Amino acid sequence: MILLPLVLLCASAPLRPCAPPPQAISITTPRGDTRVPVSLVAGAPMLPAGLVAGALGGRLAVVDDWAELTIATQSYRFLIGAPFLVRGISAVPQVEPLAAGAVARADTLLLPLEFISTILPRLLKERYTWDPVAFRLTERGPPVVARGPTPQRLPNGLLPGHQVVVDPGHGGIDPGNPSLYLPRGMKEKDVALAVGLLLRDELRRRGIQVRMTRATDTLIKLGDRGPMCSAACDLFVSLHVNSLARRPNYTQTRGYETYFLSEAKTEDAAATARMENEAIRYEVGGETPPDGSDPLGFIFRDLMVNEHLRESARAAALMQDHLASAHPGPDRGVRQAPFAVLRTARRPAVLVELGFATNRQDSAVLGARAGQRALAKAIADAVVTYLLEYERRSGQSEIGATSR
Repeated sequence: MILLPLVLLCASAPLRPCAPPPQAISITTPRGDTRVPVSLVAGAPMLPAGLVAGALGGRLAVVDDWAELTIATQSYRFLIGAPFLVRGISAVPQVEPLAAGAVARADTLLLPLEFISTILPRLLKERYTWDPVAFRLTERGPPVVARGPTPQRLPNGLLPGHQVVVDPGHGGIDPGNPSLYLPRGMKEKDVALAVGLLLRDELRRRGIQVRMTRATDTLIKLGDRGPMCSAACDLFVSLHVNSLARRPNYTQTRGYETYFLSEAKTEDAAATARMENEAIRYEVGGETPPDGSDPLGFIFRDLMVNEHLRESARAAALMQDHLASAHPGPDRGVRQAPFAVLRTARRPAVLVELGFATNRQDSAVLGARAGQRALAKAIADAVVTYLLEYERRSGQSEIGATSR
């Protein structure tokens, strides 16, 4: 069994046919020449990821079980211990199989030699070449690309072409949660739609394209909302109003919180997710959102979720920061829960609980036009801040957002 990785490598990588792996390889770039030692793990030749990243002028980050290596603005994500990598940021994960997966040894992350000898030269062939005799990766330098004039930035600093999907929760025959103190018979669906329409207008004033999951009092299936934010979309924002079941002093709880997709970390978060997910009972003849029973589908959904997890978490944090200027209640923080509407999103996604309909003070803000407008403006400001950060992280300082 120990020979299997070597046999696979001989068959797939452009090394000398079935030759033993080298003790070291060389990486030659305009920045200099770096010698990278090769070690064997279960028979597979591996390279220290930090040294590879430094030699190629890349960035390496490890979060939980994922390692991300960014080279020449391209992202390569390795699930530690799994024989594949995921490249790029797209609606559908682009998976590259490997003979052996990345490995963590003590405080060192190791990447398969195959990534340097085969994957990188194939995906970026205009930039890298691999010499199977000298065991050398050579960087030719970035390709010369003819560019037109740099796109004119918007007054807020954004490049043109960003799109956000705004999702006012519930609607139609689904009123949302019990609205104990909302004025004039308003329901959660009414507040979500009012703030959603105001948010649409605020974002458009900031030069951001907006797609609404609903712009009227109608019911949209939970499974149809998230997919509206696909490849052209930068962020999915779902708007809701919170409430609590009857218990001692439950009407005293107030404030705002923002969620991104994960398993619930607290009982309150789990209860909120259950309450919002119950909306599916109003759907006639619809399919429930994916529950993970399809193994292959689960793997690809997991890849997509992990790909956008950090972006979603950052967007949620910015929502909380900006809502502090518009909401008189306490900041209840960023939370994680398995909301069905977020599970089907194909891009970074957050769900904002604007306040508690079971609290008098929050309900006064949520039911007033001035309060709704202030909330919408704060969320729009958070979106702009997030997109500016996103441009810097994704290397869009010199290209238009529409080229994603």
